[in-house]
Amino acid sequence: MGLGILESSRVQTVPGTAFMYDDASRPTQDGQLESRRLKYDTTSGPIPVILVPQPSDDPNDPLNWPLWKRDAILAILSILSVIASTLSPLLAANTVTLSLLFDKDFTQMALATGYHLLGVGVAGFLFVASARVWGKRHLFLLGTVLIVGSSVWGGAAGTNYKSLLWARIIQGVGLAPFEALVNASVGDLYFIHERGKRMACSNLALFGGAFFTPILVGKITHTIGWPWSFYFIAIFCGAMLPFVFLFVPETAFRRDDSLNIDIRGEESFQHSSSSNITPVCEIRPTEDGQSPDSSIPVSFKKDHFSISEHRSTTQVPPKVSFARSLLPFNGRKTDESFLRLVLRPIPLFLHPAIFWACLIQGALIGWTVMIGVVLAAIFLGPPLWFDEVHTGYMYTGPFIGAILGFLLAGLLADWSTKIMIRRNNGVYEPEFRIILVAAQLVCGCAGLYGFGITANNVAKYGWFWPDFFYALEVMGMVLGAVSSALYIVDAHRDIAVEAFTCLLIFKNLFSFGLTWGAYHWLVQGGILKVFYVIASIQVGICLLSIPMYVLGKKNRAFFSRHDLLKMTHLW
Repeated sequence: MGLGILESSRVQTVPGTAFMYDDASRPTQDGQLESRRLKYDTTSGPIPVILVPQPSDDPNDPLNWPLWKRDAILAILSILSVIASTLSPLLAANTVTLSLLFDKDFTQMALATGYHLLGVGVAGFLFVASARVWGKRHLFLLGTVLIVGSSVWGGAAGTNYKSLLWARIIQGVGLAPFEALVNASVGDLYFIHERGKRMACSNLALFGGAFFTPILVGKITHTIGWPWSFYFIAIFCGAMLPFVFLFVPETAFRRDDSLNIDIRGEESFQHSSSSNITPVCEIRPTEDGQSPDSSIPVSFKKDHFSISEHRSTTQVPPKVSFARSLLPFNGRKTDESFLRLVLRPIPLFLHPAIFWACLIQGALIGWTVMIGVVLAAIFLGPPLWFDEVHTGYMYTGPFIGAILGFLLAGLLADWSTKIMIRRNNGVYEPEFRIILVAAQLVCGCAGLYGFGITANNVAKYGWFWPDFFYALEVMGMVLGAVSSALYIVDAHRDIAVEAFTCLLIFKNLFSFGLTWGAYHWLVQGGILKVFYVIASIQVGICLLSIPMYVLGKKNRAFFSRHDLLKMTHLW
């Protein structure tokens, strides 16, 4: 049992478990891993870090691209995600203003956000299946175009409520590729030891940027009118379209199963032993460039990692030209049926790890949406009498909380994992990522309890303390989102896209339900009682991480033998 994680007694090689350090203390599985030629990071210090997953010899493999290129792709997608994520809380600050303009009650205006979230969830089914078959590039392009068009539509809706509602739904469809696929792209572009701070960055873009929107929207509505909050999104998203077209190539890649040393089970491991990879152990060259063992070929450096010569006897494909990389499609990424792929996420809700991730990420996001929906109503009346400008300013706290959550997650995700790997004799277990939930428990749950107490009596506590605890709650949300996303990518990378679909569907349907009933729930139950209930629920959800950590490896081993998708004939 390594660091409290129970070992599987039935499976020797568990998918997700990986050997990270190439030194004498590294354990082996009957010499199998030792007998393979491996690539490793040459900048990792005296003990090289084995690259997981192993990159192929194909120059078109994203893992072979220079780090600056991969970071540039993620930066463009993250900037677009910031713009796209502003869509969900776009009406939060001016809900009261729009309810008067459209002559609708508070719940009906909240549903303009609810149906938007429903559009995200429904579109996720189709888009994720499309990403599996044809890759992600065409969906990022489509999503950008849809956001531009629907934002122009929303701004021009005038006083037509149905027109605004449909514009919001299409905005949700445009947002879906970014919510569903950006985190999965981190798994496409980076090795395990590179993912922590990048996943924190992508989650900050997807969730943190949304809290800056109401700050601006309130002021925009007050000065030049609410339609310009839509038009500005169209302008900025349109400005990013050329960058997506020119500099975001396809990140999905059909890699030989033998290279996926993080997701191999025993069956695939046996397959890899008979693959065309030369069974010679990697040896680092000495300072004079000579191999310590003359019988082993000398390695050469490419970018930041070492590549062994003659690793494969197959012919290396030519590098795709820049012009061809601009095509929205570059071939199928799987031979599976599109319909089966559409249905594939449904049985995965029964997978304990994925259901845990849905709860850890989706529940706190739902509570965050709920606070955003009712925030204007809480501070509308006496004694504060907030208008849309002041309500928008209330999002300063959660925006700062999102930034702090990102920084904390970026620092802890890789740092804590590296420490645990070394204490575990160089063996990486994906359950190490679950440790971040402890920070979510402290920040997120304290934020929910504190917000309920202080928002229930704003005459005593004013606006600052509710805003402070809202910031804490958002910190916890970001930490949980990073933890669950990293765990899914590292533990179940082979079904990561479908798993992120489950997360997307759960959080958006859950949030939709809260927008439908949040206002009436608060009116009937009272702010204090309602937030005591949801904070206590969140504590229980966080505590589920303890059995998930302890039994996670057994769970991975069990579902490697009893594959839900194969059992339902969807794989």
